[in-house]
Amino acid sequence: MFAITQTKPGGPETLQWEKVSDPTPAPNEVIIEIAASAVNRADILQREGNYPPPPGASDILGLECSGTIASVGAALTLDRIGERVTALLPGGGYATRVAVPIGQVMSVPEGVDIVTAGALPEVACTVWSNLVHVARLREGETLLIHGGGSGIGTMAIQIARALGAQVAVTAGSQRKLDACAALGASILINYNDDDFVQRIKDETAGRGADVILDNMGAKYLMRNIDALARNGRQVTIGMQGGVKGELDISAMLRKNVGVFATSLRGRPDSEKATICREVEKHVWPWIEAGVVKPVVDRVMPMPEAGAAQTLVESGDIIGKVALATP
Repeated sequence: MFAITQTKPGGPETLQWEKVSDPTPAPNEVIIEIAASAVNRADILQREGNYPPPPGASDILGLECSGTIASVGAALTLDRIGERVTALLPGGGYATRVAVPIGQVMSVPEGVDIVTAGALPEVACTVWSNLVHVARLREGETLLIHGGGSGIGTMAIQIARALGAQVAVTAGSQRKLDACAALGASILINYNDDDFVQRIKDETAGRGADVILDNMGAKYLMRNIDALARNGRQVTIGMQGGVKGELDISAMLRKNVGVFATSLRGRPDSEKATICREVEKHVWPWIEAGVVKPVVDRVMPMPEAGAAQTLVESGDIIGKVALATP
């Protein structure tokens, strides 16, 4: 098969499209002939040497894919061979074939083309697991999403609206804010012009956000606490603003707030399988009904993964960049 390879950490120029050995399925795994994957921030961190794959996972980049089941492991039946699927991966998506545990394989939602489907698993599973499992977002609550125009942000807006929440977003341009509004966000904050803490308080009669989905990490840590309502929950899923910060425990105690930090990639297979089943049950029907729509800024050839990552790093996209196999 062919895959994006890398001999040492570094910039996008270190990524090469080369012939490599085919994967062999473990007893409970399937081999997927990949149609598409997508770029995630975690891929860029791994490329730079800052986010190694979990033990036993492929060192090839790529946390999601779509394609066709080509073969199955010894513990599985043959009846799924030929099925069009999507999959959540611990690695290996930037390739023409990948081995993946059967529990992390999902159907392709009806009405979604196979390439677009390759950009769905990571955002859908990340958003569902964090908003529903961790933050327990409820109808009538206010959710603040940092980076509303990102792949995670565009999916989170729509899932939160489907759950009955009001959505506030931060973004760095009017173009992105307009896109967020079209998806259902009603409080639009340009972080270059406005203080998001003050704006969210102004928009909620001084109450603040019930839940904050944060991709910044250390940079926004205490500002997020200030922006939370009483009994609010902050869930950090990214480190774009640094990895270490200080918390004022007294401020948290006064509001009775919770701060969580989660990662999807390193969870046990059983947890990821549970999330995948719930996404199939709840999110896929919303997609099939048009309530939630995949947002793919553009599709690029997988051999051009370095250029695709550069584009994502620039921030000049809305939603995801998909990578189609040749």
